[in-house]
Amino acid sequence: MILVTGSTGHLGNVLVRFLVARGYSVKAMVAPFEDTKPIENLPLQIVQGDIRDHDFVVNSSKDVEAVFHLAATISILGKKKTVYDVNVNGTKNVISACIKNKIGKLVYVSSIHAFSDQKPGSLIDESIPIDPKKVKGDYAKSKAMATLEVLKASKEAIDTVVICPTGIIGPYDWRISEMGKLLILYSKGLLKVGVDGSFDFVDVRDVANVLISAYEKNEWGEIFIASGHHTTVRALIQMLEKIRKKRSVNVFLSKYIAYPISLLTALYYFAAKKRPLLTPYSVYTLSRNYIYSNKKASEKLGYNPRNLQESLKDAIQWFEDNGYLKPANGNLRKNTRMHLSLDK
Repeated sequence: MILVTGSTGHLGNVLVRFLVARGYSVKAMVAPFEDTKPIENLPLQIVQGDIRDHDFVVNSSKDVEAVFHLAATISILGKKKTVYDVNVNGTKNVISACIKNKIGKLVYVSSIHAFSDQKPGSLIDESIPIDPKKVKGDYAKSKAMATLEVLKASKEAIDTVVICPTGIIGPYDWRISEMGKLLILYSKGLLKVGVDGSFDFVDVRDVANVLISAYEKNEWGEIFIASGHHTTVRALIQMLEKIRKKRSVNVFLSKYIAYPISLLTALYYFAAKKRPLLTPYSVYTLSRNYIYSNKKASEKLGYNPRNLQESLKDAIQWFEDNGYLKPANGNLRKNTRMHLSLDK
């Protein structure tokens, strides 16, 4: 049996679907009071509890042979401690549980942001060091710290492999990720302003597949970048214009204008107890223009991410089919079954 933490998240629920489809027995760990709709009706076992609760994690993993650890939280204004407790201490709990229960295999989902910051426009591959002191933001620091714990465990106690995805996009986005919010806002004509810059986006299905490949190919002690395709924000918006057949964004801000605006919006949303789409960190990230290499994953894991247009189209289609959006033609379809390929 395989234990999957963070199983109701965007990547988590797709990974669970893929594992079940491949014939694996799955135990899905779900946070307390979290909606299990993303994985309902799947033949699996659900355990609900807090990743920060050491005893719960140990007890929940007693009968498993491998763990896919995805549970994490993004940076939330005013909740710095939560980020480190979940991302770092939660990971330590998983490692401890693996050791105590003699679980030999741990697949950990880190983040592309765990790699040390480099000069703008740099090529980022697995040779770049993981150093919490050389990244910006609590999320990146916490993921770097957790990654080091996993790599350390690989040398001392258990077989581990680390996968670092870039910006995840695609269908089955039940809880509406940050990228999902952007797609919905654009599709509703509510996104009027963009930010100049670029980033790398990868399909959630491709990341789920490469996680399983890393596990099945026994690439233990390794770290892999799961990048997709580098694109500018302007090019991304143009792709959405073709898919939705409408234009929404007419103005693009430079980082020099977007950054101070993001500081003000951060204060406003903090007071409103909501997370803004535009944050100082997102402006910083878009302005770095890094190129992320997936050569290692391609050579060792057979990784071959699909094109970005397909990912965007499928994401929009899924939002339409599940009632989050009205289709471009205005006829609302709901719960149409989307093909979820295990290969592509």
